[in-house]
Amino acid sequence: MARSSSGIVAALTAAAVAAVGFLAYQAQASVPPDLRARPGATASAAPTPSKAPRDRQHPHALPAGSGTGERVVYSIDDDRVWLVSAGGRVESTFEVTPGTVDPLPGTYAVTSRSKAVTGTDGVPVEHVVRFTSVDGVVIGFSAAVDGATPQTDTTTAVKTGGIRESRADGEAMWMFATIGQKVVVIR
Repeated sequence: MARSSSGIVAALTAAAVAAVGFLAYQAQASVPPDLRARPGATASAAPTPSKAPRDRQHPHALPAGSGTGERVVYSIDDDRVWLVSAGGRVESTFEVTPGTVDPLPGTYAVTSRSKAVTGTDGVPVEHVVRFTSVDGVVIGFSAAVDGATPQTDTTTAVKTGGIRESRADGEAMWMFATIGQKVVVIR
């Protein structure tokens, strides 16, 4: 009896994994064309050399030239995220800790999300919001379940694309950045 129960559990697990994969594919395929990554925003594109202008008196202000409309703005150089409403109002801004692989500057769309998984670095994470990949490394936002934000270690052989947030900021990102949400990456 125990063997048949474990076989049923294995079959159900395999079916669930297949269903999630299929739903992720469907979600990615249903992203409207105007929210998909621009042709110049792929992993093979050359990085944009210029940096979006900053307000020196208000360093946490949304940078000019960071897009329009509702969007997530991620600054690679400042390790900061802004969640921006359709009217251009900053709903939230917070610091993040990048992984070892950065996305190229450009406009992307959220392609998949996971409530809880284990990160490439072996750390349990939640509120995972993915928007691109670079050389096979998936790039997205997440929060460590234990609340820790790792130091970026570029000496390790493991390439990570997780952009870590605090748990509270991860919750805000999860509520804001649904499938298809525009993500603008700037220097």
